[in-house]
Amino acid sequence: MLKDKIAEMLEPLLENGLFFVVDLQVNVLKTRTNIIILVDSDEGIKIEECAKISRKLANNIEALELIPTAYNLEVSSPGIDQPLVLNRQFHKNVGRTLKVQLSDGTEKVGTLEEVKEDGIIFLEEPKKKPKKGEVIEPVLISFSNIDKAKVQISFK
Repeated sequence: MLKDKIAEMLEPLLENGLFFVVDLQVNVLKTRTNIIILVDSDEGIKIEECAKISRKLANNIEALELIPTAYNLEVSSPGIDQPLVLNRQFHKNVGRTLKVQLSDGTEKVGTLEEVKEDGIIFLEEPKKKPKKGEVIEPVLISFSNIDKAKVQISFK
C-alpha cells in the first residue's frame, strides 16, 4: 500500500527518533495524490526541518517512481489546534492547560501535571470557586478514556 511505503521511506529521515510522525495521510484522487505528513519533536520542529524532510522524501518518491501522476506533498508541524495523539506529545506539554474530551462526552479543562504509562495526571480547573478549605486533587485519566485532548492557548 502507498501509505505504508511512504511511512517506510520517511523513517530514515526522522534522524534516529529526534523527530516523530504525528499523522500521515495519503489521498489518491483521479488527477493527483495528496500526501500530508505532520512531524514533531520533543522540542518542537522548525519550518527548515520540515522542508528538509519534504525535499528528501520527494527525491526518494521520484527516484523510485512511486507515484506516476502529479502529487502534492505537505510536511508540517501539527498546529496548536491539532489534538494530542501520541504519548510524546503529552510529555512535551506537561504544565500546560488542556481541554480534554472524555469518552463519556464530558469535557474537562485543567493543567497537565504528569504523564504516566497508562494516562495523565490532570488537575481540573474548578467550574466555581472552591469553598474555603476545599482542596482540589489531581486525578489520573487513562489514555483509553480520552477521546480528544487539545492545548489551550492563554493570551493573558
